[in-house]
Amino acid sequence: MLLFPGQGSQKPGMGRDLAAASEPARAAFDAVDAAIGAPISRLCFEGPADELTMTDNAQPALFAHGAAVWAATRERLMPHVRAAAGHSLGEFTAYHAAGAVGIEAGARLVRRRGALMRQAGDTRPGAMAAILGALTTSVDALCAQASSEAGEVVPANYNTPEQTVVSGEVAGVERAMVLAKEHGAKRAVRLPVSGAFHSPLMRPSAPGLRDALAAAHLGDPHVPVYSNVDAAPCTTAVGACDRLLRQLTSPVRWVDLVRALATAFPAGLFVEMGPGAVLTGLVKRIAPDVATATCGTADEVDHLLARVA
Repeated sequence: MLLFPGQGSQKPGMGRDLAAASEPARAAFDAVDAAIGAPISRLCFEGPADELTMTDNAQPALFAHGAAVWAATRERLMPHVRAAAGHSLGEFTAYHAAGAVGIEAGARLVRRRGALMRQAGDTRPGAMAAILGALTTSVDALCAQASSEAGEVVPANYNTPEQTVVSGEVAGVERAMVLAKEHGAKRAVRLPVSGAFHSPLMRPSAPGLRDALAAAHLGDPHVPVYSNVDAAPCTTAVGACDRLLRQLTSPVRWVDLVRALATAFPAGLFVEMGPGAVLTGLVKRIAPDVATATCGTADEVDHLLARVA
């Protein structure tokens, strides 16, 4: 199973050693640079961090790194791949790996998505916060109360049974953080993001994303891609476009998605294709018995390919 990380996993230096060691990886970075007319590979390799973190840069940067890892491993891994998934932006990279969209079209699509989301955040500022720890009530109930008392806020990422991200108007998020602590949360932490992602505040981005998806001409994926919005496998281009559009304002149901993958492929190897180990950490909290691996550096690529030989 291929897993692709989302925004927040980017960091300066990502992919530099991989591009130096693998010609297919270097070609993938070059293809993304050419497709969007910007030196995203330089931002990946060198930073600066504040520029790399900007939404319209972070999204194509993570797509480029995921596509580069896949390019370096595809020939050997493809016969073993049974499914793919990604967290938020990572779901777009998953569709690339599944053969539903080419690297150039995929790069332009995620660059446009990032720009639309950044614009929505600038137009209507919002916030996101991580709620950590077991609660005495549901996050959904907390968000409903905070929305009625302060401002619109909704669950955005169901990351693990004890980690949920909420998103919405600043006042609503701040009220949800207070309520969470009153109901047993260990911590409630504001996230350094430029908008209220996966919330109704992203609705203004929907028409532009719909047009960008149409322009990308997605095909049917060669392997099922498990969706953020319903945790179900998608095998058609029509279904992919629908789910990727709905994802914009819907929560990432990562807990349900991982459980669905673990049920369908209990003996599978869950491989995080990108920088860091955020997703493998979440997977271990959700389905501790499944095998995981990270694959974002040249050394990790070599180790993984030796493992599946």
